[in-house]
Amino acid sequence: MATILLVEDDEALNRGISFKLKKEGYSVIRAACLTESRKIIQSEKIDLVLLDVNLPDGNGFEFCKEIRNKNILVIFLTVCDQEVDMVTGYDVGADDYIIKPFSLMVLMLKIKAVLRRNVKLKSNKSIISGDIAFYDEELKVYKNNKELFLSKTEFKLLRFLICNYNQILTKDQILNQLWDVDGNFINENTLAVNIRRLREKIEDNPSNPKYIKNIRGIGYSWGKVCKLND
Repeated sequence: MATILLVEDDEALNRGISFKLKKEGYSVIRAACLTESRKIIQSEKIDLVLLDVNLPDGNGFEFCKEIRNKNILVIFLTVCDQEVDMVTGYDVGADDYIIKPFSLMVLMLKIKAVLRRNVKLKSNKSIISGDIAFYDEELKVYKNNKELFLSKTEFKLLRFLICNYNQILTKDQILNQLWDVDGNFINENTLAVNIRRLREKIEDNPSNPKYIKNIRGIGYSWGKVCKLND
């Protein structure tokens, strides 16, 4: 079972979530601040971080940036409910964003969905498509043997498109897989922004893409055949 780091400075909420997680069979390590969390990340193998945004010694968004290349999943648990906060959370690498107050049952479902999705997407260790080389476990992408530097959100988007290269993916399918169980609070404009940024990095001519194809009125598809390597 996964090991979860719970970073929450509200002691009562921290205890309550921790109790529920342990009841569900997860291994839980608790922290009340970023200083504790950094020490834990360095010494323990963490699969998922449940992370508040406003903490006594810093900002959860900044901490998420620090750990996003460590192959650790992140779900924000926060009272920050503005759209700009949600967009920031996903942009710095969040796998989900949950607004307080929330149901513990919904939280457990979202944790299971994020962990299950990650296992499925990691099943293909390397993928070659045209002049793109995608290395999942190393979190690296190369074009013509030169490394591309993607945000965690861009990496997840690329991974989902490549892993479904022979399918037309609706916008709802992409939003559901990448950000939330039901995709209610991430709109199509956010997806379009991330598609544009990713095209700018992987396409020779972003205005005439050969990889990320727009399927008018439906969504997107990966336009190149992929070779999967174990």
